[in-house]
Amino acid sequence: MTSLMESHCLSFREIPHTTKLFSSFLEDFSAVSKYYSHPPTVEGTLAAAKQVRLDPATRRSVAELLREQNAQLAPGGALDSVTARNLDRLAAGAAAIVTGQQVGLFSGPGYSIYKMASILRMAEEVTRRGTDAVPVFWLATEDHDLAEVNHVYWNSRAGLVRHELPDSQSAIGRRVGEIALGDPIAPLVESAAGSFEGGFSRETARVLRESYTPHDTFGTAFGKLMARIFAGRGVIFIDPLHPRLHHLVAPVYLRALEESAGLRDALLARAHDLESSGFHAQVKVTGESTLLFYNVDGRRQAVRARDGRFFAGDTWFSPAEMAVSARSRSEAFSPSVLFRPIVQDSLLPTAAYIGGPAEVAYMAQVQVVYQHFLGRMPAILPRSSFTIVEPAIARFLSKFELTFRDFLQGPQHVRATMERKAVPEDLARRFDADEKNLRATLESYAASIEKLDRTLLGTLESSTEKMLHQFGKLKEGVGRALNFRTGVLDNKQRILFDSLYPNHELQERSLCGLPYLAKFGPQLLDTLIRFSSPPGAEGNASCAHQHHVLFL
Repeated sequence: MTSLMESHCLSFREIPHTTKLFSSFLEDFSAVSKYYSHPPTVEGTLAAAKQVRLDPATRRSVAELLREQNAQLAPGGALDSVTARNLDRLAAGAAAIVTGQQVGLFSGPGYSIYKMASILRMAEEVTRRGTDAVPVFWLATEDHDLAEVNHVYWNSRAGLVRHELPDSQSAIGRRVGEIALGDPIAPLVESAAGSFEGGFSRETARVLRESYTPHDTFGTAFGKLMARIFAGRGVIFIDPLHPRLHHLVAPVYLRALEESAGLRDALLARAHDLESSGFHAQVKVTGESTLLFYNVDGRRQAVRARDGRFFAGDTWFSPAEMAVSARSRSEAFSPSVLFRPIVQDSLLPTAAYIGGPAEVAYMAQVQVVYQHFLGRMPAILPRSSFTIVEPAIARFLSKFELTFRDFLQGPQHVRATMERKAVPEDLARRFDADEKNLRATLESYAASIEKLDRTLLGTLESSTEKMLHQFGKLKEGVGRALNFRTGVLDNKQRILFDSLYPNHELQERSLCGLPYLAKFGPQLLDTLIRFSSPPGAEGNASCAHQHHVLFL
């Protein structure tokens, strides 16, 4: 991999669609501190670790099961020494630095990898500070939104490509961790693997083929792929679908049912508090909401309450019937997004949860549920955020004198800049020289006009700017004429946006990370982990809590 040349950082305030809640969380935590229990720092995580109270029997049972789950995901069914050692540490009392993600096709958007980098770096730093901590990745296999995980984008020589596994009618509404990929995955894997470029293409294609087979589910394939990408780094994966984990949290499901009315009232009050304070409630809560889902005929349905009864889909239950199910069929239940953290921390000794902007936002609601069930809440921290700029893209940016900030202002702004820089060299020199001459000529009038009538200086300044603006428009017109003849700018603009701001959003939210690993290999992971340093970490090489633009 080429050495890292430079890194730029942007405040999230500069990035479109950043919410007031998230920007305040990052830059003015005191404004939102009442919605969280600890600041988003290493110190906050250390304080949260001291409050962890996990039943020793539960800790041992979970660690034992995780040993089995991680062996199944590992190459050859054998744990590497670092993961095995981390499981021993977890069983012996280590805290957990946790993140989680939907199990997207081929690892999903790039931020799945950035989340992994974040927990690795934070676990390292917390351990260095004297509190033993291990990284844990929660596979969101109980989610049923298939449309969110069945596709992924990446760039190829043909442009932006969407790889998608076709839906089957029988899969709709099912938990994605229960959906087998089937025969259609084989040609999709070959198409994706064949598009890799770079010195690590063969290795990346190999792990993709090993992970995504017709017999795998979205969950096992994602877990196997990530276990191979991060082999030897000690990440512990947890798949919550396992019946033994459901059995351990059955009492938590039962409480959520029995106390659903009070929990709902607390969440409605929290939503009102957030909104009246000028923020937003990330997850909508209604007068019928509960914190649970229930499988009905293989479909995951939200459990709702009305007139003293519960219903899921079209099926109604008395409180007694639902309580019996919670005790005897706990595997049929799964938590809502506002309850998943409580289920997670009933199983894991979580000192910190690292999430994206939406997760940070809904944790402001979850705090009231944490206090109700556990009497504590882990530190909530933002995941690292990256835009990767490859050398070829960096050369384009340099040629047109563009920065990443230009792309945040939209295609029209970028195009105007490119057109001004696309003028033939000899003509460009004339434009530059004449622009300077025009400015100098107009400014030469200033001294004489000031002696005559000082109030006319404003008119001179205004006239100068208008004339220079029109001169610039002429230069852009020449660039457009050039593009009309050759189509060069159209192609280069498409390449730049496909790489840096695809689908009108941050690169990390659209583009898969695998093609970057195929080009740059494990050293890219080292770089991402290093730049995932939390505030105050030793050797901090990052602008913590900001968006990183990495030039490779």
